[in-house]
Amino acid sequence: MSKWTPSSWRDKPILQQPTYPDAEHLKRVEAELKQYPPLVFAGEARTLKQQLGNVANGKAFLLQGGDCAESFSEFHADNIRDTFKVLLQMSVVMQFASGLPVVKVGRLGGQFAKPRSSDFETIEGVSLPSYRGDIINAIEFNDAARIPNPERMIHAYNQSTATLNLVRAFASGGLADLHEVHKWNLDFAHQSDVSAKYEDLAEQIEQSLNFMAACGVTSKTYRTLRETDFYTSHEALLLNYEEAFTRQDSLTGDWYDVSSHMLWIGDRTRQLDGAHVEFLRGVKNPIAVKAGPSMDPDELVELINALNPDNEAGRLNVIVRMGADKVAEGMPKLIKAVEREGQKVVWSCDPMHGNIIKSSNGYKTRKVDAILTEMKQFFQVHKAEGTFAGGVHLEMTGKNVTECLGGSFQVTEEDLNSRYHTHCDPRLNADQSLELAFLIADTLKDATK
Repeated sequence: MSKWTPSSWRDKPILQQPTYPDAEHLKRVEAELKQYPPLVFAGEARTLKQQLGNVANGKAFLLQGGDCAESFSEFHADNIRDTFKVLLQMSVVMQFASGLPVVKVGRLGGQFAKPRSSDFETIEGVSLPSYRGDIINAIEFNDAARIPNPERMIHAYNQSTATLNLVRAFASGGLADLHEVHKWNLDFAHQSDVSAKYEDLAEQIEQSLNFMAACGVTSKTYRTLRETDFYTSHEALLLNYEEAFTRQDSLTGDWYDVSSHMLWIGDRTRQLDGAHVEFLRGVKNPIAVKAGPSMDPDELVELINALNPDNEAGRLNVIVRMGADKVAEGMPKLIKAVEREGQKVVWSCDPMHGNIIKSSNGYKTRKVDAILTEMKQFFQVHKAEGTFAGGVHLEMTGKNVTECLGGSFQVTEEDLNSRYHTHCDPRLNADQSLELAFLIADTLKDATK
């Protein structure tokens, strides 16, 4: 392939990008962002890559989750804390059942840009440019709001900085201490069956910790009991922003995108000759690519060769997003092709994006049953192929939302309008996320016997 530079993507065809009305304004913002401090460090990205190498080799499990799209209006410490708590709950459920370390990666601190199925949105006969995420334009349906504004990249950076600062404090400042496992349950979730199941598990963990303390093993003496590793991720969609944070590591001389620990290419922008593949092939972060039902096995093999030419375990995560009715047919062909080539990847399941439906009252939603079904089939296919089902990729929140149908709270279509807050796609709430975690835990337990 041609020589890579942080800007070589600009010579490639590109999709899902905004058209900024003032090119000089865009250049000034890009130049300003290039002077800003990094959001993450290259060494952290290398550590994550090592941990994902363990996932690729069947010795750990990847939990990746968070907002569909972060927004400026819903930025609040409580929202970040509650999503962090749910991810801790999910990880401890999986880890306790399977005995495998769980690598925790949030969809936060940069998940602002969203691909759209159409460049325009039409309401009551009026057509305007589509909302592409708060880093690009605003969700309000009027001419001024929908004009792409480069200054929004600076706002996104500042919010990401504050988000990461808070997450680092949570991960190392006491909230992640296993002795706090009971306190991770959210107030609104205490009424459900899945919450009661979690409390039973928390009791078992507490008993184990008491025994370990009697043996001299406490959170005061062992960091891993009081702290946790937590990483960030987002879709590398707005390449003007990503290039601005692509820096050369002083220790290795390699290039890293320091806007996030992990970045991924979406199903709509994974063209082999496209700008997004060109950009991500050159940075040394762990990266991912979404694989939907239209993914051809031979194309996936070519993509893996382009993005992970050294066949490095932990470098590349294939996030499969088929839909509950397409997994059994579509996924085995992909696995067989990758196994035939001897390629080392993390296989992860996105049970969200292939299961979007529209409710009778007009809401974009998802059925929890379909999400659980796709997750079950993901594990079943890997078991049949003799490969390791390595992770899950979720759109979820710690907020008490009613955006997905079903689950232990039995959210109905009539409930959707009560707490439907997403800026883009529907998210699992805390109970629904925990329900999925128990399903994964049971499957992992069987797989690791």
